[in-house]
Amino acid sequence: MVKKFLQGILTFLGVIFLFFIIVFFIGILLLLRGEPTLSTGPKIGIVEIKGLITDADKTLRVIRNYERNDHVKAVVVRIDSPGGAVGASQEIYLALKELAQKKTVVASMGSVAASGGLYVALGAQKIVAAPGTMTGSIGVMIQVPNVSKLLEKVGIETTILKSGPYKDTGSMFRPLREDEKKVLYQTIKDVYQQFVEAIATSRGLNPEEIKKFADGRVFTGKKAKEYGLVDELGNFNDAIYLAAKLAGIKERPQLVYLQKERFWWRYLFEENLAENLAVIFAPLYLLKWQ
Repeated sequence: MVKKFLQGILTFLGVIFLFFIIVFFIGILLLLRGEPTLSTGPKIGIVEIKGLITDADKTLRVIRNYERNDHVKAVVVRIDSPGGAVGASQEIYLALKELAQKKTVVASMGSVAASGGLYVALGAQKIVAAPGTMTGSIGVMIQVPNVSKLLEKVGIETTILKSGPYKDTGSMFRPLREDEKKVLYQTIKDVYQQFVEAIATSRGLNPEEIKKFADGRVFTGKKAKEYGLVDELGNFNDAIYLAAKLAGIKERPQLVYLQKERFWWRYLFEENLAENLAVIFAPLYLLKWQ
């Protein structure tokens, strides 16, 4: 019985060792394939922004990678997003704006590049959009759900203890007071003004002229060009050619994409290593000993 138990332990340890060996070599292969510093020649780095913008960390890491890489002569930001969080959009915008002081940065608008998606594009030196790209939606919105009537019907009451009159502003358990609406509206006006100022700075437009179309409406890429928000009408390839031209790349540039494969490596070895290993090996252990 003891012998079988020891054999099981050794087998389990062998599986762990083999797993790490496999992961190590796969990781090395991915690094060799995905890291642009290991090859020579001019390159254009691609930053992909798709879906709702809720977090900027991964995008910022990619931008920093391209900034440090001498072989990446230009960066094209491919945007297909309806917008998202203000803070995350601003972080990416500021990072691209800083990068644009050192390298060529071109934004390429896909099917949708509205609100925060447009905000991000403002960090680029040039913006390319398709004639039918849905963009615009320049504005700020706060949605506050209110389920107080529903709770009243089912007989549920809530008691809120707070340190100040506005600490629970936005609570779904009661309607907003008029003074709270005024406070929130001031916040909206502040962020809206930041959006307008970013457009004015990036595109060289008069803020008063911007406000004529910055009322939340959505418009096409063609209309955006008329407003001065877009430099050229075209597709992703046109944005690549424009970036190469601006960066002085004469030969056909190589495109460097975000190394998606490396995120699982970071997830495994940098974020909650013990928990991740437990999730991976627990099924193997149960399979062996049950």
